[in-house]
Amino acid sequence: MKIVTFAGALRRNSIGKHLIHQAAGILHHEHGVTARFLDLRDYPFPVYDADIEESSGIPPSILALGKEIAAADALVIAAPEYNGGISSVLKTLIDWLSRLKPMPLTGKFLLLVGASPSGSGGIAGLWHTRVPFEALGVHVFPYMVAVPRSGDAFNGDGKLVDEKARRKLQEVLESFIIHVGRHHPIVRETPQKVDRA
Repeated sequence: MKIVTFAGALRRNSIGKHLIHQAAGILHHEHGVTARFLDLRDYPFPVYDADIEESSGIPPSILALGKEIAAADALVIAAPEYNGGISSVLKTLIDWLSRLKPMPLTGKFLLLVGASPSGSGGIAGLWHTRVPFEALGVHVFPYMVAVPRSGDAFNGDGKLVDEKARRKLQEVLESFIIHVGRHHPIVRETPQKVDRA
């Protein structure tokens, strides 16, 4: 199973990147799945502008990201909450990817996770983030992970130390892997460690 992960934030030390690395560790150690992490800082792109597309075409960074996503069976994305909604970086990325033909997001399985200093864990941003993905035909997993009070949930090394949040992340990741294995025709041909429900 090929999984691509990234955080919808650029900041080097973003809490979303810490959460994604925790998810990748769980996928690898508990399910034998290797998740490829993409740092959006390595793929700079401008705000979507039809004039840019017309004069210069799709940015090379978007072509590269689209290729990585197209080759994946599933995605796990940490979506930060910006003013109660989707981050500008993530929305811009979605808009650019939607211009690719074939469109790499269509039909992909997606798990959304997030963390926030607030008591809600950024859940409003996660719900908002579902909208453009679902509009593009992405199978967004119904369960999401929102880690509240991130300042206490993660230690100084970026490790998720809140046991309740970690258990939630483990449970949802396992459900997601089983779901993808059951519904993806290619993945279904390969027995998975977690297929024991």
